[in-house]
Amino acid sequence: MSIVNVERLTHTYGDKPIFREISFRLLRGEHAGLVGGNGAGKSTLLRILAGDLIPDAGTVEWSPQVKPGYLKQHIDLQAGTSIRQTLQSAFRHLYELERAMLQLAEKMAGGGGDIERLLAQYGDLQIRLELSGFYQLDAKVEAVATGLGLMELGLERPVERLSGGQRTKLLLGKLLLEEPQVLLLDEPTNHLDDAHIDWLIGYLKGYEHAFLVVSHDERFLNEVTQSIFHLEHQRLRRYTGNYRAFLQAYEQNRQQVHDAYERQQKEVQRLESFIQKNRVRKAKQAKSREKALEKMVRIDRPAGEIRPRFTFPLQMQSGTRIVDAKQIQIGYGKPLFAPRDLQINRGDKIAITGGNGIGKSTMLKTLLGRLKPLSGSVRLGENVRIGYYAQEQAASTQTPLEHVWTLRPDLTQKDIRASLAMAGLTDRHIRRRWSG
Repeated sequence: MSIVNVERLTHTYGDKPIFREISFRLLRGEHAGLVGGNGAGKSTLLRILAGDLIPDAGTVEWSPQVKPGYLKQHIDLQAGTSIRQTLQSAFRHLYELERAMLQLAEKMAGGGGDIERLLAQYGDLQIRLELSGFYQLDAKVEAVATGLGLMELGLERPVERLSGGQRTKLLLGKLLLEEPQVLLLDEPTNHLDDAHIDWLIGYLKGYEHAFLVVSHDERFLNEVTQSIFHLEHQRLRRYTGNYRAFLQAYEQNRQQVHDAYERQQKEVQRLESFIQKNRVRKAKQAKSREKALEKMVRIDRPAGEIRPRFTFPLQMQSGTRIVDAKQIQIGYGKPLFAPRDLQINRGDKIAITGGNGIGKSTMLKTLLGRLKPLSGSVRLGENVRIGYYAQEQAASTQTPLEHVWTLRPDLTQKDIRASLAMAGLTDRHIRRRWSG
């Protein structure tokens, strides 16, 4: 039995179609993934399903009493509340019942009202709380907080002191505690360490209700999904099985389409060649083949996947030593490690690994000279030019084309478009304004 039916859904961004007349249904209890290339419309489709965005055409019909729980990529939290209070707000209705029960207790202690009636109401509320597991809520909140790495932040920490990634984890925890009949998850593994992803995998595997998840984490998708919805070329197709099974079926299907296209093209060429050579000598047969061509349902040329290509041409050769750090300590007030020497040489390929919040970005910014070390010194080598890609990018009202042009006004539009195309961005992407 389906919990949502989507019929002939169409949506555009400006004058560019995102998807066109897609139809599908999500079954009760189905664990599904939503995949597709960047810009294919995955987040847009989730927003439409959640009711945050109105489609241009088509319908989204949820089963009665079903309200989806939607994890947004960006959302604000109420200042002045703690992590614990935010997680507990998932059970606001139960805490309201507890307050009502305590008010009844105060009335009975004061001797006012009909004691028997108040006692009956008190007992009824107490039974409802017990059946709902209210007295185990603290343990439940702490289990989710531990699983997502929120416990180590301190459950009494105010939400305004959280980073963007920590806020996302908090919202995910609250959503999981609410246990809606369908979860709409947009990149839930972002900002999670491997241990926290493993916990989330286990949680979602045992989730009794349905969910539709967008993720670039292939291991995560393989573990938690039973079906895959694939958005490509403004169309949606459903595949049975996890992400690995989808890749196999998709590749097989793409090869079949390619082979069918090639066979049809050969047949078209054969018919056209016969028609051109025999318009006069065998006019009747040529006419018959013309009619066959007109009736032929043409297969579209299979579109190739756009793969990004990056090059970093050297403007000037640097010295052998790129970064030379002497007895540095990094951090904000409290050092993250004891003083030590660090060097980076030309050609080195280095990864900085560690848990969330441990100081990876702080260390990188310090080595690049964007933050001052708490002690010691950092010196960049001769002729070193730094290209830095930050973890979080500021929102902009510009299109990618406009944004790059403001950074490189010396380039022509043709040069910028060529560079953006190398990054895998199509004309539809580079003219779309950022949504933040």
